Amino acid sequence: MPDTDTLRVRNHAFWTQAAPGWIRHADRQDEAGRSLGAAAMDWLRPKPGERILDVGCGCGGTTAELAAAAGPGGETVGVDLAEPMVAAARQRFPRERHPGLRFVTADIETVEAVTGAPFDAVFSRMALMLLADPVAGCTTIRRSLRRGGRLAATVFRDGAANPWLPAATLGAAPHVGPLPPLPMGDEPGPFAFADPGRVKRILTAAGFDAITVQPHDVTLDAPDEGEVVAEWLIEMGPAGAAYRASAPPGRAAARAAAARLFERFREPGVGYRFPVGIWLITAVATP
Repeated sequence: MPDTDTLRVRNHAFWTQAAPGWIRHADRQDEAGRSLGAAAMDWLRPKPGERILDVGCGCGGTTAELAAAAGPGGETVGVDLAEPMVAAARQRFPRERHPGLRFVTADIETVEAVTGAPFDAVFSRMALMLLADPVAGCTTIRRSLRRGGRLAATVFRDGAANPWLPAATLGAAPHVGPLPPLPMGDEPGPFAFADPGRVKRILTAAGFDAITVQPHDVTLDAPDEGEVVAEWLIEMGPAGAAYRASAPPGRAAARAAAARLFERFREPGVGYRFPVGIWLITAVATP
């Protein structure tokens, strides 16, 4: 397994290259991806006036939801590693229209605490599994919380619970240029937090208490538009940068191949229903 510094460099490069796809599909991701974080939102139950941190905020949709719950008396901060996504979030949710909402670019693994700390609560949708050094990142999260502050996050479980997830990359790969290294074992990636025992060890080492890791099964719904859905999921994953750099015939072939692999998740005339197995991770910050 590469060392942590190598993984951090790889992470930064990957998310910088992936950002254009996430920015392009930000509205669709906000809508379709809501189910991926719903369990954490329900558990967290943000209260009016609270100060909330959104870790891995991407283009800001989840941060805006949290800010709406916290109301005008609260403050919500979204933090992400990818500067282009943070810039997009600021454009989508400008301060003059969202005064209680701020976005910052930071690597939570390497800062002492996130700007604006301490927070009452931390939310994270499908991001903690992507940390190069999850103990360091979760330690920063704990330091950014007030004593007794709460954490709610979601991550993917394992590949068997998410059988559609590799299809976009597998379909696109033969038709586009070289892809970045795919994660192995505990390297940052969709299944890095598959083992609930590992999740609990990481959060315990980071200083959290009252840790729970609970399975949830949800559905990612998408319209009955095969190539549109294929392009969205290709651009959100490891093949996204290579896809965007390819010539039109290569992109068309990649979309068609991915759409064929997605066919078993399609309900004709209704749309795609992708089964998603997640962990809901909850914890409380100790002193």
